[in-house]
Amino acid sequence: MFIKSIAVISALLGSLIIAGCDSKEPSDVKEPNDIKVGIVVGAEKQLAEVAKKVAKEKYNLDVTLVDFNDYVLPNEALNKGEIDVNAFQHKPYLEQQIKDRGYKLAPVGKTFIYPIAAYSKKIKSPDESQIAGATNDSTNAVESPDESQSESQIAEANDSTNKKPLDELLQPGSQIAVANDPTNLGRSLLLLQKEGLIKLKEGVGLLPTVLDIVENPKELKLVELDAPQLPHSLDDQQITLAIINNTYASQIELRPAKDGLFVEDTSSPYVNLIVAREDNKDADNVKKFVQAYQSEEVIEAANQIFNGGAVKGW
Repeated sequence: MFIKSIAVISALLGSLIIAGCDSKEPSDVKEPNDIKVGIVVGAEKQLAEVAKKVAKEKYNLDVTLVDFNDYVLPNEALNKGEIDVNAFQHKPYLEQQIKDRGYKLAPVGKTFIYPIAAYSKKIKSPDESQIAGATNDSTNAVESPDESQSESQIAEANDSTNKKPLDELLQPGSQIAVANDPTNLGRSLLLLQKEGLIKLKEGVGLLPTVLDIVENPKELKLVELDAPQLPHSLDDQQITLAIINNTYASQIELRPAKDGLFVEDTSSPYVNLIVAREDNKDADNVKKFVQAYQSEEVIEAANQIFNGGAVKGW
């Protein structure tokens, strides 16, 4: 009996020793030193490439960029744990996605404000009331300021354009293409109201819909499209202009400060975000990537790539 008791005690002690060897203090558990970042294809990816380089050089963080071609899949992939963070959306869009889809996501850092703008291949220049296509000598190309102009000259020209009544540029019943997702549709409608083309109900906030339009003196027809289709809509003979955000405008080399007929204020609430999940928002690799993105190197790259079309949001 005594021998059996000794054997049992020895077995218990052995198991405790083994368990003790296997256990690790929290400080012994290493944080991952790599990260997968979801990016929507476009000029903003170039900034992510710079952030990737900074992350490696300053924090020894290995960054893998995962490309997406729309605004839905990056949040879906993040919520499923297929990527660690994404960097493509503003707060109103994220909040709407969380509300609609029940995602457990959280913003962890700000990037840049990318003003949306109206572009056209039918209106040959902001100063013309003649619509291209109404005559046989239309060029079907977006006219731009001379390349030798400085950014201040371009901005001054745009300011002058914004002061001119835009109803001189648009024929009655003109079709305007806008994004069909709630946040970017609302953003487009607010821009149209700012330019005096429509009037919205009082107190609609950041998410107005076409049902909130109370005045439309030119009887403009709004054509709602998926955001990736908006650049292609410029070639549609029925579309006079399209309101496009920087992600997709940059894919056809359009810049708001240079090519936009009218441009959103940079004081808008639509600063873009780096977003993680609720369960990894405080992870070390996430913090390192945010620091890399908010570096001077990325700011300099944004100034070069977007020529004033990206404003630091932090």
